[in-house]
Amino acid sequence: MSKNMQKTERMKELVKILSEASYAYYAKDEEIISNYEYDRLYDELEALEKECDMVLAGSPTMKVGYEAVDELPKEKHAAPMLSLGKTKDREEMKSFIGEQKGLLSWKLDGLTVVLTYENGKLSKAVTRGNGEVGEVVTNNAKFFKNIPLKIAHEGTLVIRGEAVIGYEDFRSINAKITDPALQYKNPRNLCSGSVRQLNNQITAERHVRFFAFSLVEAEGKEYMNSRQEQMEFLKQLGFEVVEYKEVTAENMLEAIEEFAEKITTYDIPSDGLVLIFDDIAYGKSLGRTAKFPRDAIAFKWADEVRETVLKEIEWSPSRTGLINPVAIFEPVELEGTTVSRASVHNISVMRALKLGIGDRITVYKANMIIPQIADNLTGSNNVEIPHTCPVCGEKTEIQTMNDVQTLYCVNSECPVKKIKSLTLFVSRDALNMEGLSEATLEKFVAEGFIRSYKDLFHLDRYKEQIVKLEGFGEKSYDNLVKSIEGARNTTLPRLIYALGIANIGVAMAKVVCKHFDYDLEAMRNASEEEVSQIEGVGEIIAGTFCSYFRDTLKVKVLDELLSELNLEKPEAGADADKLNGKTFVVTGSVNHFNGRSELKEIIENMGGKVAGSVSAKTECLINNDTTSTSSKNKKAKELNIPILSEEEFMETYGVEGTI
Repeated sequence: MSKNMQKTERMKELVKILSEASYAYYAKDEEIISNYEYDRLYDELEALEKECDMVLAGSPTMKVGYEAVDELPKEKHAAPMLSLGKTKDREEMKSFIGEQKGLLSWKLDGLTVVLTYENGKLSKAVTRGNGEVGEVVTNNAKFFKNIPLKIAHEGTLVIRGEAVIGYEDFRSINAKITDPALQYKNPRNLCSGSVRQLNNQITAERHVRFFAFSLVEAEGKEYMNSRQEQMEFLKQLGFEVVEYKEVTAENMLEAIEEFAEKITTYDIPSDGLVLIFDDIAYGKSLGRTAKFPRDAIAFKWADEVRETVLKEIEWSPSRTGLINPVAIFEPVELEGTTVSRASVHNISVMRALKLGIGDRITVYKANMIIPQIADNLTGSNNVEIPHTCPVCGEKTEIQTMNDVQTLYCVNSECPVKKIKSLTLFVSRDALNMEGLSEATLEKFVAEGFIRSYKDLFHLDRYKEQIVKLEGFGEKSYDNLVKSIEGARNTTLPRLIYALGIANIGVAMAKVVCKHFDYDLEAMRNASEEEVSQIEGVGEIIAGTFCSYFRDTLKVKVLDELLSELNLEKPEAGADADKLNGKTFVVTGSVNHFNGRSELKEIIENMGGKVAGSVSAKTECLINNDTTSTSSKNKKAKELNIPILSEEEFMETYGVEGTI
């Protein structure tokens, strides 16, 4: 085979690999190869295309983004949304700007959305999609944390920006998902799924933010030939714009370094920078290529890669029985911190990397944050898949779904499953039993105090033994029992979430229960077809939900549990819409409610919403320490948001306390 034929065959191979990875990432929110590996293969393909003067049909170098899925309405963009050319060379950034002035800003790692306002009101929101056709997500965009629904501009206004979820919110959302297999891999995937939801209640609970980065049209506004002037105009209308710096060739390297130093503590996911000419007319005069505009370029961080040695693969069990491989390697310094472990995600990824103990591997931090394996320099492929669970010693099995292989412990009595399930059951968003940490549950299970959920309500049988345990005493025991007794009065959404049904998180539990009017019997007897018709559910969630209630053992456990509980059904009384459309933030301790979670539920039952941070949309900040210098108080003062004590809030909005 000639060299040219070899190159053509390699191009075909690369097109297939990259297309599959791109489809999984953009359309299915799955990551089958790392960003590092994708960039490396993309660069190789691009170089081969230039060398051979050939571009194969379907090449990802000629495509942009994902194909719009069928669940949401589609709409063609007025003008194609192009990708940007990219570089990792800082000197090339200086050459690109030349004698011109430009704006250097974050390249945010989320989902690009186009917002259209008509006569001051948000009329349409469309995702980027494949650059030609996007998905209409208007109802969801109205629940982004920080976009104005009404602006002081007559006529049509069209802007582009990035919908994102910050690392703090990402970690908070993942912390509520006790099963690592169900946790989101990164903020970008979480954001994409949140924006493209069919149920905007879920979008609202995900704390999606929007940062404008481009003004497309402003009807009636005098033409602005400066990108910076446009950004300031958008700020005046109430939009948050992407952070940027004014640059020339002289201060380019200094500006890039400032961003590089900031990214390690920056809460918003970013995978690089964007440089665009400030002079709009000049930029447009440069034209475009088939894929890229010539007025802007993306700067990708040159990943800091370190070589190290793989010491072992640690197998980490979870509540569902999934056993995740984790790479343990010789510690190395990456982006200013010492790292020694990285998730390998599943068996398929581990085998693709051909990992073996003692292999020389290279590691990096994705987006300078999350440790990942970049490459395996040895490829000995000698890691053995454990035939038994590292915790209970019982048999494991490899399961395949969507061509991805994962390892499971099939022992229903595995202690890890029991501990993790119990931990979820007593957590704040579930039955909310204070005093039962995972460590305490481990002790109680080991002592034989707890064998099932029902046993949690009868710990009084073991009072004598419990008060003698290390860290316990009469007072701790009394507080624990009081908390457990309080947990008997709960709601159906809390119970459904507490059961740990796969894919049923806090928000989804509320959606399903509300659909069935909080009728547990109706939920238990519902068909998959009926459940899948609930907005935002779909076939996969419906399948796992209904299969739970077809499991006779699980139904028996539930029936036993119901005898211990008093399920309170929300009443749609006169106050149901009292706080409709209002968003509140609650911080600090409360005195008239059983914790902030109860106050949150009351606000939601009255039609309001509770956010995790203060924004321009916040109705008021509820904080008994109104004079504190906390970050939330400072933010509220900056935005002129009222800071009310608990009593002031109750009096102003007619909310009654419970204690």
